[in-house]
Amino acid sequence: MNENTQGIPGLPDITHPVELMEFGNQVIKASLILVILVLMLGIVMALVNFSLRRHQTTQNLVINDWLQNYSQWLRGLPHITLLLIILIGGFFLCSTLGNRYHHWEQAKIAKVAESVAGERLEQIAPQIRYTVQQPYSYTTRVKDKIVKVNDTQTVSRFLNLAGSQIQVKIDQTVDVRGRSTVYQIDYNANYKVVNQLQNISQFFFEAPPPQGYSLLASYQVERGKSKLLQRNPGDYGFPFRLEPGEEANFRVTYQAQGGPRWIYKAGGQLLSNFRLDAIANFQGANFASGIVPNQIQNDGKITQFTWIFEDNVSVRNPLGVFTDTEPIQHTGIIPHLLLLAPGLFLWWILLLYLSLPMHLKNVAIAGGIFFACLLALTYLSRWIAPPVAWSLIALILLSLTWGLGSHRRASLAAIICTIAGAVIPIFGLLIPFTGLTLSLAGLLSATWLAVRHWYGWWGDGVMR
Repeated sequence: MNENTQGIPGLPDITHPVELMEFGNQVIKASLILVILVLMLGIVMALVNFSLRRHQTTQNLVINDWLQNYSQWLRGLPHITLLLIILIGGFFLCSTLGNRYHHWEQAKIAKVAESVAGERLEQIAPQIRYTVQQPYSYTTRVKDKIVKVNDTQTVSRFLNLAGSQIQVKIDQTVDVRGRSTVYQIDYNANYKVVNQLQNISQFFFEAPPPQGYSLLASYQVERGKSKLLQRNPGDYGFPFRLEPGEEANFRVTYQAQGGPRWIYKAGGQLLSNFRLDAIANFQGANFASGIVPNQIQNDGKITQFTWIFEDNVSVRNPLGVFTDTEPIQHTGIIPHLLLLAPGLFLWWILLLYLSLPMHLKNVAIAGGIFFACLLALTYLSRWIAPPVAWSLIALILLSLTWGLGSHRRASLAAIICTIAGAVIPIFGLLIPFTGLTLSLAGLLSATWLAVRHWYGWWGDGVMR
């Protein structure tokens, strides 16, 4: 599997045993550091107490003041510890979900890319080959002397086709495994050759079958009404004689099966009197290159693409048909949101702390609900648009948040904090206007806190 489809590089994934072991080692190291800090704090307290033992009044004032601050810090320590546990656990949960969603997106993109640019049937235009004797010279050593030798060599050259009338019918079926689609090709082409040379009459009509086929049947080359036979297996060069100024017509037909894409390449030739009719007997067909067809006819089930070139046109891109798919847009939004989720949770929980009396159980429940909503968003957004999915989940979040308040005003305060600190910021990360939406959420949060604490418009009943 490609590395790009395995997840976001550098992000931890708690489903990987190696990373779990590494995380456990880091927890042990952090615990040892915490124990050392506690011991050092005790040593510092003992030294301060020993240095002030001769000044009892000063000693009592310093220790009492320190104990008062320490007791306040201890009262807030459970909340800080719980928040750290939720933030750290939420980070690893979100990083794992981000990796999983990134893997799912990349696998989906790879599947679409494989259907567009993966296996294909590639038909190359026939070539008219002839050989000429070309003089050349080289040097060699004869009896310790450098001698120049003039000789001739056989060189292959090619004529351009004087006309091409091609019709290909394409049917689409699903393969046995059901993993992809298969094209069934019915190819019928007529080629015109004109000998514009003076002293050449021996040619080879080289018409290879399509590349990338899984099945080739009824391959046949005809000149006029005569069928040309292969001399050797796998040799698709058919010799023929054509006097100067004369013309000949060849017909190539076959049925083939292959990948879900069919293209026709000019092979560097100048196209003259060229017409290609590609008839797709299925829905969702589209032309497979940047060369727009001259005509596109669609009756709902059958689409016909027609390319017409009159005289001496050089076509570099291949012409062809593939099965169009729905474009994959707005990728990377959910992983980006999940990386920012712990910060959004901290934003929301601080608003609640500044607006409501938050107990430990309320903080734990709120954290569980927040990350459960993100988990639901991660998987629900695989089937419906993420903004729509979050709109549905936000209604559940708001209805649950109502229970944080002990009365109506407190519940309304919890709803306002949830809208300003969770619903709008997450919604803003799911839509194109992210900066504007986050700015509005920040302004709403600051306005709410100012109204609550500075102006007292909401009343004192909220904080009890």
